[in-house]
Amino acid sequence: MKQIIYVEDEIKDHPNTIRILERYKNATIIPCERYGEIFNRKAQSFRLQKQNPALILAKKHRNLILESPPEYGIGGQHNYYFSHMLNCIYDCRYCFLQGMYRSANYVVFVNYEDFSNAIINKTNSQPEQDSWFFSGYDGDSLAYEPVTQFLDHFIPLFKKLPQAWLELRTKSTQISALLNTEALTNCVVAFSFTPDNISRQLEQGVPSLKKRIDAMRRLSDHGWKLGLRFDPLIFSDDFRNDYQALFKTIFSQLPTEAFHSVSLGAMRLPKPFFNTMQKMFPEEKLFAGPFSDANSINMKSAKKTSTKNSLISYHPNIERDLLDFCTLELLKYIPEEIFFPCSEISNETNYEAT
Repeated sequence: MKQIIYVEDEIKDHPNTIRILERYKNATIIPCERYGEIFNRKAQSFRLQKQNPALILAKKHRNLILESPPEYGIGGQHNYYFSHMLNCIYDCRYCFLQGMYRSANYVVFVNYEDFSNAIINKTNSQPEQDSWFFSGYDGDSLAYEPVTQFLDHFIPLFKKLPQAWLELRTKSTQISALLNTEALTNCVVAFSFTPDNISRQLEQGVPSLKKRIDAMRRLSDHGWKLGLRFDPLIFSDDFRNDYQALFKTIFSQLPTEAFHSVSLGAMRLPKPFFNTMQKMFPEEKLFAGPFSDANSINMKSAKKTSTKNSLISYHPNIERDLLDFCTLELLKYIPEEIFFPCSEISNETNYEAT
């Protein structure tokens, strides 16, 4: 149970605030003017806060809907992302959030109605074309669902917007709300995976492979479209056997027809994020891997980027081996038209300012 909950003055009487506080009746409630006073403080310890993060209830004022980087689409004409929550209840060692944010506290933006209006306006501005809205960029879409009740608001919204698509990206098995409602034809529940042995090492708190596959089966039986996201691909000396086993396990238990889309991408991080994470975990073998500055060796670039904006990735030969092997293995199970590899990462990826 949360011991401390910060509440912005402006939304203290919002229905979502009242509902969430009812859940934590014994918590210490601390008012604040803006969430940044808490979330963006200097000299915070992300690792220490991660052991017992506070909850911050806030209002999102700007950047409610942002354009997705071009390489992250799955076939849509217009791609956007939105974040009703900052930070994640899981603790994945490779997660870029721990390099981007100073704080591990959870921020929940309770003004869902403003997100809805932004989605409606964006959709109506291009009514003849499909628009995709990706949730789960700054936090898992479903993992905190018992508290946020995010789906209770946004599933009915997208039911009224057939030309708008919603992707829910998750590692969670919190699927009760989806099983208790009629499946949407314009929604994809996309599960992220790494090989089982890597997940057990690097993804603290994440449900087991078996439990996630079972959740996917139940969703598919209920009519929900599924997605698979193998991003980031993690290198190991035995990555071929690891990923071969992962793909075999998933596709032996779920039919190809259950999947709307499958994507994969190499592990790439902005250099400042990588440096922060490496300092945070100096003994972590993951960060001692065969990495290099992606931009300094990208021969396709018209010009080199600054150190501040450069990306850290696996050495090009290793990255290509990972991508090529996983691509060939996946295409043994799925048709190419539902496969969306992300092999080039733009240097202009839009990391949201808080």
